[in-house]
Amino acid sequence: MSKKLFAILGLCSVVMTLILVACSATITATSGASNQVHMNATNFVQSSITIKKGESITLIDDAQDSHIIANGTWENGTAKLQVEPSAPQIEDLQISSSGQGTIGPFTTAGTFHFYCTVHPGMSLTIVVQ
Repeated sequence: MSKKLFAILGLCSVVMTLILVACSATITATSGASNQVHMNATNFVQSSITIKKGESITLIDDAQDSHIIANGTWENGTAKLQVEPSAPQIEDLQISSSGQGTIGPFTTAGTFHFYCTVHPGMSLTIVVQ
């Protein structure tokens, strides 16, 4: 009887260890990738992203088109440059054909806006918690 009990306890501890390792690996693998924003030829694939204070985002150009990113947004078809307090200041961040660029780190919680000066309507909202 005691051999069966030890075997069951040993099996349970192995299963729990595997579960803990699997959960921690998943958290590690997705934390960096979640701060990526992909861009197609004329838009951000997602128009907003939420990140934590102290983090940066990586913009990834999935197309062969160039983008120039700056602080601000498009409003009714008109580019509106905005200097938002505590936002990283970006002027003419050029991301060309299948390249990438980084914005941040964001040191203050808030909502910040960026846009592509080349493509009308291409705006990104970053919410920092």
